[in-house]
Amino acid sequence: MRDISGATKQSTTERHAISADLIAVLVAAPNGNPVVLTIKDATALPSGPFELGHRSLQSGLRNWVEQQTGHPLGYIEQLYTFADRDRDSDAPAGRVISISYLGLTREEPAHRTPPGSWRSWYEFFPWEDRRTGTPPVIHDIIVPRLRQWADTADQQDKRQNRLRRAASAFGFDDRQWNEELVLQRYELLYEAGLVEEAVRARETGDASAVPGKAMVGDHRRILATGIARLRTKIKYRPVVFELMPPSFTLLQLQRAVEALAGLLVHKQNFRRLIEQQDLVEETGEMSSDTGGRPAKLFRFRHAVLDERSVAGTK
Repeated sequence: MRDISGATKQSTTERHAISADLIAVLVAAPNGNPVVLTIKDATALPSGPFELGHRSLQSGLRNWVEQQTGHPLGYIEQLYTFADRDRDSDAPAGRVISISYLGLTREEPAHRTPPGSWRSWYEFFPWEDRRTGTPPVIHDIIVPRLRQWADTADQQDKRQNRLRRAASAFGFDDRQWNEELVLQRYELLYEAGLVEEAVRARETGDASAVPGKAMVGDHRRILATGIARLRTKIKYRPVVFELMPPSFTLLQLQRAVEALAGLLVHKQNFRRLIEQQDLVEETGEMSSDTGGRPAKLFRFRHAVLDERSVAGTK
């Protein structure tokens, strides 16, 4: 509709319309490499609007994922609902609520059928992989830029607060790294204008300041939320087995845990923990694909879920 000057005006219905977007964070971990299913040249997660024809939120999500990627969804759980204003510059008129789900699959994503493709989640968050030590991007780029950002605050207490938050998130100035703070780290970089999504939204900042592949809208924020959830959950629930093949070696299991956490674990302590909790049992077969001596193959003891409350890998 137009006013008397000829300018287009949104109707009340358009301004107050609310729609729901269904978004999937689907994770696999083949060969100790955590990957996520993406579309649109890895700039988006599989997603689509919740429509009247969908029987439920989950069925709608499954429909969109299969249409866009050809990959069926197995285990999924609701992740988080995002309804922040002004975080998606591409959003249509009205309010868009993003309902995200976390899915795990043990199928090895060997094929890459366009437009869906599997990409390492460390391509989006290169600062999160500490399996070979602190990533150079942290001390070479992120920490100096966050210190500069802290110094731009107009009050001393704000400068100190910014620096304290940055040190806690990225583990510098004698602070310990916490692998679960994936979302907090991304949000801090967004607030500081150091990721491309923030640059797009504010039309300011330096898009090349921090490496890491950007995504449309808030999709990288949603991916960060999924990674954080999984890193937390593997410590108190045996969800890592949702990512494993039916039979595996203990080293393969350890590598999968390390890939998800972005940290190395102590081999003997890890195996002792797995054995103490009776999470696995031998299959009676051996694997010759170890590059050395054959190793015993194990499988997850599904009965343990019925026997008692099960811990994870903490």
